[in-house]
Amino acid sequence: MSLPPMRFVATGDSFITRRLASSEALWQLADIVRDADARFTNFEVLTPGDAFPFAVSGGTWAKAPEGVIHDLQTMGFNMLTWSNNHTLDYGYEGLANTAAALDRSGILHAGVGRNLAEAAAPKYLECPQGRVALIGICSTFHETSAAGQQRPDAMGRPGINMLRFTTTYTLPREQLAALEAMASACGVNDGHAMRVKAGFGKAPEAGTVLFGQHTFKEGSAGVQTEANKADVARTLAGISEARRQGDYVLVSLHAHEALGTDKAVPAAFLVDFSRACIDAGAHAVIGHGPHVLRGVEMYKKRPIFHSLGNFIFHNETIPHLPQDFYDKFGMGLTENVADAIDKRSDTNTKGFAADPWAWKSVVARWNMVGDEANLIELIPVELGFGVERSRRGTPRLSEDEDILPHLAKLSEAMGTRIEIDGNIGRVVL
Repeated sequence: MSLPPMRFVATGDSFITRRLASSEALWQLADIVRDADARFTNFEVLTPGDAFPFAVSGGTWAKAPEGVIHDLQTMGFNMLTWSNNHTLDYGYEGLANTAAALDRSGILHAGVGRNLAEAAAPKYLECPQGRVALIGICSTFHETSAAGQQRPDAMGRPGINMLRFTTTYTLPREQLAALEAMASACGVNDGHAMRVKAGFGKAPEAGTVLFGQHTFKEGSAGVQTEANKADVARTLAGISEARRQGDYVLVSLHAHEALGTDKAVPAAFLVDFSRACIDAGAHAVIGHGPHVLRGVEMYKKRPIFHSLGNFIFHNETIPHLPQDFYDKFGMGLTENVADAIDKRSDTNTKGFAADPWAWKSVVARWNMVGDEANLIELIPVELGFGVERSRRGTPRLSEDEDILPHLAKLSEAMGTRIEIDGNIGRVVL
C-alpha cells in the first residue's frame, strides 16, 4: 500500500524558560512551522509546579511556567519529546507535574513515562493525510533518570526511554601493560574487585584492562563506543510496531556524546544507532542535545539530522536555582541567579555565552512521498549571540551567511551535499 505524501518540520532543542513575546520575527518563523503536517520540537525543560529540585540535574535545573507549552503550540508545534538530561531535574514529582501539563495541553509527547514500556512506546499524531508515530530516546542522562521496566511482581519506575552505551579505549600493547601495572600499583580497581568478590560487580572481560571507571583493550590508540543491545532492540521493536500501526515513523534522539572533543561530530554509536533505526523502518531521525549543529546524513534516501542545534535557548534566565548550583561555584545565600550565571560564564567569556554556534541553528522541513524524502530544506535561525542576556535565546530567521556553509561542511563529511540557494539550503538527493 502506498503512503500518503506528508510534509514535516523539525527543530532542535526548545530550552524555553520564559514566555514568548509576540513579534513579527516570531510569526515569520511560525508561518514556516505551521506550513507542515507534522511539526516537531524537543522540549528541554520542566513545568514542575511546586516540586522540589532533585539532588542532580542535567547541568542547569530547567524550570519553566506551564504557559510555555501554549506558546510552542501557538507557534504551530503539534508534537514533542522530552526524554533528555533535564527530565528529572525536579524529581519524580516534577516529571509527573510536567506530564500532566502536557496532557492538559493536548500536544503529542513521547519519550517519558511511568515505566519503561510507557516511555518507549510510540505515540501517534493524527493528521488529515495519515498517522505519524513518534519515539523519543536519550543517551545523555544520570542513571537515576532511566525508566524502570514493569514486572509481574514489581512496579516499574518513572523516567526516560534511555539509550545506554559502553566506551572502550584502545592502546598499543606496551602502553596497555603500563596502564595495568599502574592500576595494580595505585589500587584504583580495588573497590571494584571487592564488589565482584561480593557478587555486586562483574569481572572485566578477557583481554581488557580496567582503570577505575574506564575499560581498555589492545589496539591502535583510540576509542570505541557501542549502544546497549537491549536498548537498541527495544527501539527497533517500537519502530516495527509503529510502521504497522501508522504511516510514518520519526525517532527523536537526544545526545551530547561527541567523537573526540568536537561537539559538532557525533560519537560513533550514535551514527550506528541512527542508521539502525532507518534500517528498521524509521523515516527520519531527529537529533538534538549538544546545543550546536551537527551534519545531515542521507541514509537509504531518508534524513538523519544528527543535531539541529538550539531553537530556543533560555538557559540563562531561569527564575530560580537550588543551592546545589551555587555550591558548585562557592556561592552563598546572598547571591542570586544573575550572579550564578555570571560566575558560570565568567561574565560571558566562556561556555555557551561565548560560543556563537550555540546561538545559530536551522529549521528543517522536508517532504516524504512513500518511503523516500523528495525535498529537504534547511532554513537558518539565529538566537542573538552577543546581545544582552535578557534578549538572547529567542529565535528569528537569520541572514547570517556562515550558517549554511558551516552545516554543508559538516554534512559533506557524512556524504551529503547541500546546495545553497539564497537563504535556504537544499539537500541534494
